[in-house]
Amino acid sequence: MNPFDFQQPADVDAALAALAAPGARPIAGGTNLLDLIKEGVMKPSGLVDINPIAGLAAIAEDGTGLRLGALARNADTAYHPLVRERYPLLAAAILAGASPQLRNMATNGGNLLQRTRCVYFYDVGTPCNKRGPGTGCPAKAGLNRQLAILGTSPQCIATHPSDMCVALRALDATVHVRAANGERSIPFADFHRLPGDTPDVDSTLQPGELITHITLPDARRFAQRFEYVKVRDRLSYAFALVSVAAALDLAADGTVRAARIALGGVAHKPWRVEEAEELLTGRPAGETAFEQAAERILRGARGYGQNDFKIPLAKNAIVQALTNAVQKNELRGAPR
Repeated sequence: MNPFDFQQPADVDAALAALAAPGARPIAGGTNLLDLIKEGVMKPSGLVDINPIAGLAAIAEDGTGLRLGALARNADTAYHPLVRERYPLLAAAILAGASPQLRNMATNGGNLLQRTRCVYFYDVGTPCNKRGPGTGCPAKAGLNRQLAILGTSPQCIATHPSDMCVALRALDATVHVRAANGERSIPFADFHRLPGDTPDVDSTLQPGELITHITLPDARRFAQRFEYVKVRDRLSYAFALVSVAAALDLAADGTVRAARIALGGVAHKPWRVEEAEELLTGRPAGETAFEQAAERILRGARGYGQNDFKIPLAKNAIVQALTNAVQKNELRGAPR
């Protein structure tokens, strides 16, 4: 048993003071953190329960966009009327993740901070550069079927496991954090990191910072033609081999006015290549254009043996997601 302190602050300032202690971690739903503690992967010196803090679970309009509280549960977010109406891609991605029980507990802030499910990361009896920097990455020549094909480094080929984050990346979300010395806003593209030489650092969140909310810009033009494709080994409670969040804004003649495409299950962070989206702009929405966009997104992809199949799988998933998005109509536009 790893001893730790436990605190339940009543407000953000008190939470930040508690998190200033070395080794302290915030806990809300605990759906990933508790597993990591039980497995001995993480050994926090203190847990700061932020659930009692008022105001962090709200979901509300933010100008023409939307504000998602960090403590809002994933299920509440997916089924919120404003999310279903204006951001159905996000709702679909959330509902593709985990299980109903986990979505009822997991929070939006925690979803962003969940850690890889690489088997070597979870097995404290094996080397892992993410868990123990400098110890090595046996996944490169070992069990890597689930692991990354893009953005890898010699130090790590882990993937980010979230479904929600894939949609947030496609929708240009912003993460808002607070620390004792002030607040800052982090574009979603900059929140998660590629492994590089420091794979133990998952995000740009700094020690002592707390996620307070996430904002989304107006995306109603993408609310009718969207698709979240998740390819996995079983229909539920499984992480993606490849996932694609795709949304299109089409003109009356079927040409693409704007596109959004992000991938999950393929990199250390949700993967998006804006240049590929620009390739579609002004062109007829069809298989030829979609294949070219997919090839641009996957430029530089490489497998490590067991996960070689993910490269053609990802290409097919991108084309399928975009094709399905074209076929969406208003009656099928929102998850039910």
